[in-house]
Amino acid sequence: MNATKRHEIFSRLQAENPNPTTELNYDSVFELLIAVILSAQATDVSVNKATDKLYPVANTPESILKLGVTGLKKYIKTIGLYNSKAENVIKTCKILLDQHDGEVPDNRKDLEALPGVGRKTANVVLNTYFGQPTMAVDTHIFRVSNRTKIATGKDVLEVEKRLVRLVPKEFLLDAHHWLILHGRYVCTARKPKCGACIIEDLCEFKDKTEYA
Repeated sequence: MNATKRHEIFSRLQAENPNPTTELNYDSVFELLIAVILSAQATDVSVNKATDKLYPVANTPESILKLGVTGLKKYIKTIGLYNSKAENVIKTCKILLDQHDGEVPDNRKDLEALPGVGRKTANVVLNTYFGQPTMAVDTHIFRVSNRTKIATGKDVLEVEKRLVRLVPKEFLLDAHHWLILHGRYVCTARKPKCGACIIEDLCEFKDKTEYA
């Protein structure tokens, strides 16, 4: 795909949704971090249902640490992998208090040192809260990037690096959200809504007929 097409794609996505953001509910960087940790292999809807009950009770490292693993599990037991996630969240809270004065770090190295925080989670926090032009490639972004040919790659890291390099700089900060939302609601996995897609004429996917 050439640079002109990419620019037009993101111009249209921007025009349709000028201020995209995550669908996770949060009011602080700590709430965002915990929500993203909980969202691994889970839907944003299921995470929001849990955190809507958890955060009014505990929404700081200190207060969640006081709940303990058992207490935390009561709030997140509807989320997949909640046992390991509860362990990771409690460990993360302790590290934030012991090593970062209770603050969420604004750099990849320290974020990825937190239990339950991988590259994708760190990228979400760095992009969504700290305004850094990172690209958190999930299944939606990986699919959309490869299917449209915006940025192809065999694995998520390859796609991430190509997107950061190829997305026009003026769109890079919000591209993460546009691509996720496009993959979640339009360019879906099993039956993409090509007829309702605002970038269909720019997409370089060759086998659209299989979804007709």
